[in-house]
Amino acid sequence: MSITRKNLLKAAAAAIPAPFLVGAAAMTGPAMAGQELEPTPFCDDGDDPTPPQMEGPYFKPNSPQRTTMLDGAGTRLTLTGWVFGLGCRAISNVLLDFWMADNGGNYDNTTYRFRGHQFTNAQGAFSLTTIVPGLYPGRTRHIHVKVQAPNRPILTTQLYFPGEPRNNTDSLFDPRLLMNVRNVGGGREATFDFVLNIPQSPSPTPTTTGTTSPRPTPTGTSTGTWRAGVYYQVGAVVTYGGLSYRCTIAHTSMTGWEPPNTPALWQRI
Repeated sequence: MSITRKNLLKAAAAAIPAPFLVGAAAMTGPAMAGQELEPTPFCDDGDDPTPPQMEGPYFKPNSPQRTTMLDGAGTRLTLTGWVFGLGCRAISNVLLDFWMADNGGNYDNTTYRFRGHQFTNAQGAFSLTTIVPGLYPGRTRHIHVKVQAPNRPILTTQLYFPGEPRNNTDSLFDPRLLMNVRNVGGGREATFDFVLNIPQSPSPTPTTTGTTSPRPTPTGTSTGTWRAGVYYQVGAVVTYGGLSYRCTIAHTSMTGWEPPNTPALWQRI
């Protein structure tokens, strides 16, 4: 699999010293409105827009602007990612409005606990520090979010955790919305990149050197026959039924998610 435009953009962002990775909300001027960053090479990801999902009954407007939503209880979760358009260019100043259940599975409909919005920074990245939400009755574990680029329609969707038993019984669950989650110390780190339905024209391929991705992706390494209960990263190659498939979304496999049954997770090669 070729190096992708998105991975190189992430690598370039990671190479910038931390003081320069400021939130877009702290920046001013017309250049921030709808600004599209310079592309990186090989835009061949083939991504479709992030699928929408229902808002649910507990959204509240006017959430506070913040990147941390903690309340003393629960497993700490750090969620990071980028927001791209259809041309694989990251977009700065994108609004992301998150809301979720607390550790006990309850939504605060009186105040703004576990509710907050932020903006992607100059590199098109976001970061949220919160907790792993509790289980709301009848649902699997999930995080609600609204995503809106300047002067563009709102994407309302939900993010999910791999390996959750209720994923199999939740009628709203969509494997295309699985986050990439790993355990780190006593907490968890998750990643998810949003792709908005915003047309973009890729520029001529520039030359990029001297960058290293902070989240390395396997480049087609074979991992043998597909099995349930295995964590597959993007680019992992498996065989199933005599055919080969490449993983397109990092996830922990489950019975029922065999490659022929989940084209959102596996691409036949």
